[in-house]
Amino acid sequence: MIETFRNAWRVPELRKKLLFTFFIIVLYRIGGTVPVPFLDSQALSDWFKASESSGDFFSYLNVLSGGNFAKATLLALSVSPYINAQIIIQLLTYALPPLERLQKEGPEGRKKLDKITKYAALAIAIFQGWAYYLTLKKAGAVIYAAGGFDKVFSEIVIIACFTAGASLTIWLGDQINEKGIGNGISMLLFAGIIARGPSAVIGLFDYAKSGEARNIILVAVICVVFVLMIGFIIFMNEAERRIPIQYAKRVVGRRQYGGQSTYIPVKIAMSGVMPIIFAMAFMSLPSTLKMFITPKDGSFYDKFLKWFEYTSPFYACLYFVLIIAFNYFYVSMQYNPVQIANDLRQNNGAIPGIRPGKPTSDHLKKIFGKITLVGAVFLGVIAIFPIIFTVITKMNIAMGGTSILIVVSVALETARTMESQMMMRHHRGFLE
Repeated sequence: MIETFRNAWRVPELRKKLLFTFFIIVLYRIGGTVPVPFLDSQALSDWFKASESSGDFFSYLNVLSGGNFAKATLLALSVSPYINAQIIIQLLTYALPPLERLQKEGPEGRKKLDKITKYAALAIAIFQGWAYYLTLKKAGAVIYAAGGFDKVFSEIVIIACFTAGASLTIWLGDQINEKGIGNGISMLLFAGIIARGPSAVIGLFDYAKSGEARNIILVAVICVVFVLMIGFIIFMNEAERRIPIQYAKRVVGRRQYGGQSTYIPVKIAMSGVMPIIFAMAFMSLPSTLKMFITPKDGSFYDKFLKWFEYTSPFYACLYFVLIIAFNYFYVSMQYNPVQIANDLRQNNGAIPGIRPGKPTSDHLKKIFGKITLVGAVFLGVIAIFPIIFTVITKMNIAMGGTSILIVVSVALETARTMESQMMMRHHRGFLE
């Protein structure tokens, strides 16, 4: 990857794209330091420190925003409204025929879908901004003016700032898509998670400075596990099952076509980090509800909410099961064995030893089912490992596995993008 970056830096066109991407990331990080008016930073800090270890939805949003959510800055909502909008529109694409037709219309249809996604992201940003304002109000972090209209004005300004920050994040991501390297939203998400790295390293050093042998051993174990987890994620991201395909020979005029042997590459981690995001959003709802409703001690609701605490065995088991279920659901939407079998038959292709049509689709279903299970277990292990580690060591590294998975996936995808662009630039073409 380092060699790929060095080679890309030598190419003037790619160097400009890399510098532009870096410039946008710097602007994004600067925007994350702009405070929102009418908020008490000290009260906000005290409130978030008390709630960040509970594994609620706010901890998840804080990871996506690179720590901006905990500070309630201009870019506090960051990429979360756009990611949620993408998920919703993607699901509706398979449920609503008009959206499904847009998806099949090619580039023009995808442009219209992108516009719809941005409008949905704006609506979600307004709702999340309002919900975050109510949460800050309950935590005592909102500073109102004299009262009357001034109170309403303060509310409008706070919600408008959060919404504007989410819209600015989408615009910055679009600029990277047009003039930079990689996927814009993914790069901003990558930058936000990486920005929290130094504070995490400093926290480990402070933990080891206590002088206790147990703490020093734990820090060493965390470093080793961190390296092993990166290697494991890279291996699983690059792993694939290759389904052999044989195309039949056919003669058109005086020319012979087909007769080629190729394969369909099927990634083990086909769905990426999406099942974890689905499951995290679902599992965080009960603990987030606890912040608005305080149940009586010993009541049914109190016992029910304790099951969903971050360190609860029930939480870990249900979280693991949900990741597997959402992974199957997401893969079933992305890969249609019947459609693939029909496309192969129309192009005179077939899997060796398997008849075209329904036998091919059944064979593909069987392969996809096995690969999906392996990928789902991989995602589940990555997601629940921080929970198990936290229970054993009493050190909170919530969302650690998911953060590493996002960082590694984006880094590998960006490296592949740079390699493909360098290959296109150096390819002479058949006209030369």
